Amino acid sequence: MSESKPGPWDWEEAHWRRIVGRARAGRSLAPSSWPGGARCAVSLSFDADHETIPLRDSDESPMRISQGQYGARQGVPRIRALLARHGVKASFFYPAVSALLHPDEIRAVADEGHEIGIHSWIHEANTQLPPGVERDLTFRATDTLEKLTGRRPVGIRTASWDFSVDTMSIIQELGLLYDSSLMADDDPYELEVQGEPTGIVELPPEWIRDDAVYFNMLRFAALRPYTPPSAVEEIFRAEFEGALAEGGLFLLTMHPHVIGHRSRIALLDRLVTLMKGTPGVWFGTHEEVARWCAQQAAPPLSRAAAG
Repeated sequence: MSESKPGPWDWEEAHWRRIVGRARAGRSLAPSSWPGGARCAVSLSFDADHETIPLRDSDESPMRISQGQYGARQGVPRIRALLARHGVKASFFYPAVSALLHPDEIRAVADEGHEIGIHSWIHEANTQLPPGVERDLTFRATDTLEKLTGRRPVGIRTASWDFSVDTMSIIQELGLLYDSSLMADDDPYELEVQGEPTGIVELPPEWIRDDAVYFNMLRFAALRPYTPPSAVEEIFRAEFEGALAEGGLFLLTMHPHVIGHRSRIALLDRLVTLMKGTPGVWFGTHEEVARWCAQQAAPPLSRAAAG
C-alpha cells in the first residue's frame, strides 16, 4: 500500500510559507493624492473575450459563439461611443484570438487612445496547462497584440484571474509594469516574491466590481442572471463612493458581451455621469494609474521611469 501524500496540516512551515510567498502583496502604493490633486481615481476596463470563451471550452456550438460575437458587433461599438461621449480613456484586455478575429476593432480601440493589455491566448485557464505552455502562450499573445496595435502592452490581466505558480515569473520575464489579477487589497500595491519586492504594480480587481458575476448565463447549467441592472448599479456606486471616501482607486472590470446589452450599458452611462460630475475624481487607464502610483512611491519603482 502506497504512502499517502501529507495533508496541509502536516506541511512544514517552510512549505506553506513558500506557497503564500509566490506572489504576495508588499508595500502599499496608494498615493497621497492623484493627478491634479484628485481625491479618487477611476479606472474602467473591458475584457474583450468575444468568441474565446466557448473556443476555450472546445465548444463549437454556433449559439455560444454567437453570444461572444455580440460583444464585437454591439458591445464594443456601444462602449466606444459611451467613452467618447464622456471623454474617458479605458483599458481593453484582449485574448490574442479575439484580437486576430477582430483586427480592425482592436486597431480602432487603440487609435482612439485606449490602452490594450494582455489577456491570454484563447482565454485558457493557466492552472490547467502543462508545464511551459503558459509562458509560450503569453509571449505569443503579447507579440500578437504588439503586431496588431503597433505598441507592446505593459500590463496583463490573466484570463478569469487564474494565476498559476508560474505566472509571476512570466510577468517578470516580460518586464511588465503591472498586473491586474490578484485581490489582496482595494488599492494598488507592489508585488513581492518570497519577500523580495519586484517593482511590479498590482492593480487589484474584485468579483464584486465585475459585471459577469451578476449577469452570466449558461443554457445547460444552473448559471442564470440573478441580479437586475439597477442592483448592479447600486453595488458599483457603493464601491465608487467607498473609494472616494478613502481617497483610493475604483477599478471596474466589464465585458463587452455582458455590459454591452441595451439594459446594461445604460447603467454604465449613469455611473460614469455620476463619477464625472463628482468633484475630485480623476479618470485614468490602468497604465496611467500604475505609472502614477509607481512614480509617487518612495523610492519610485524603476518600471515607471522606463515608460
